[in-house]
Amino acid sequence: MSVLKPRPESECKYDILSLGEIMLRLDPGEERIHTTRYFRVWEGGGEYNVARGLRRCFGKRAAVVTAIPDCPIGRLLEDLLMQGGVALEYVKWVPYDGIGRNTRVGLNFTERGFGVRAAVGCSDRANSAASQIKKGDIDWKSIFGKDGVRWLHTGGIYAALSQTTPEVVIEAMETARKHGTIISYDLNYRASLWKEFGGKARAMEVNRKIASLVDVMIGNEEDFSAALGFEVPGLDAECSKLDPSNFKKMIAEVVKEFPNFKVVATTLRNAKTAGKNDWGAVLYTGGKFYDAVLRRDLEIFDRVGGGDSFASGLIYGLMEGKDPQEAVDYGAAHGALAMTTPGDTTTASLQEVRRVMKGASARIAR
Repeated sequence: MSVLKPRPESECKYDILSLGEIMLRLDPGEERIHTTRYFRVWEGGGEYNVARGLRRCFGKRAAVVTAIPDCPIGRLLEDLLMQGGVALEYVKWVPYDGIGRNTRVGLNFTERGFGVRAAVGCSDRANSAASQIKKGDIDWKSIFGKDGVRWLHTGGIYAALSQTTPEVVIEAMETARKHGTIISYDLNYRASLWKEFGGKARAMEVNRKIASLVDVMIGNEEDFSAALGFEVPGLDAECSKLDPSNFKKMIAEVVKEFPNFKVVATTLRNAKTAGKNDWGAVLYTGGKFYDAVLRRDLEIFDRVGGGDSFASGLIYGLMEGKDPQEAVDYGAAHGALAMTTPGDTTTASLQEVRRVMKGASARIAR
């Protein structure tokens, strides 16, 4: 049963286009941010990670819209992106002032945590090039009309970066809809990002406007509460994301207000320790819920990017016309695999994803 009908591959240059900021992640490995003397460098960004996953794991044609300063640090980011295989023809290169006063590459320092010590993230991204993109800077008509794109993905992190980025998101979505492109959005509410732009009230105002343009909405219970203003039964600071009942009760109200949502999905996570999580997912479409297999005590190497990899697996399933159960299973399996390796982005293969979906063990493959 096909839930969505993306544009035919034959009339589109790209299967997936992501819109968002791409940062340099500085990873202290087994050390801590404030004590290490060495960092390993990765690229990463909530929106970009999804496109990269679709390119590297699922073999889809992928491109990104972002902005990068033309300096050695920007070129380092470019080199990492080229290894990811995502096309860079829509990247906006901006002049560099020599010291990063006006524009720069955003940095994300992330330590993985261990045992009872949770993972820690510290961003240094003010005045990044991507946050300064304005409405009218990108030729969306050419991208969606002339080149053709089957699927657009963006999210609440990019919408929260500045006063101008919500307008860019809406402009991209409005043009995409005119040309029959499927649109997905990950709410990804971050209180720290909205703090300087009106807080939760502004987040709701922006995200509710964006939501009216979305086909596939992704987010957990907190996202729907903080970013869209829906009351979630029993939600509090200690709410377990593993109990799907609250999510399911809420979705009934969400789809009444946003009937344009053809699919709503979320991951379900309970972090027992930094390295051991219960992990699952649920998808809603056509009045029915579909639950992925719940993986108890999933061993985590690096949790960052697990949700993004869930999204790319989910999108792959929907794009390929798989039934809803298969789509959510692709997402959950891919997210689980992505968290077994370092860095924000996936190193999994489609064969590995399908093995995990079938319940294969971790016995060595020779």
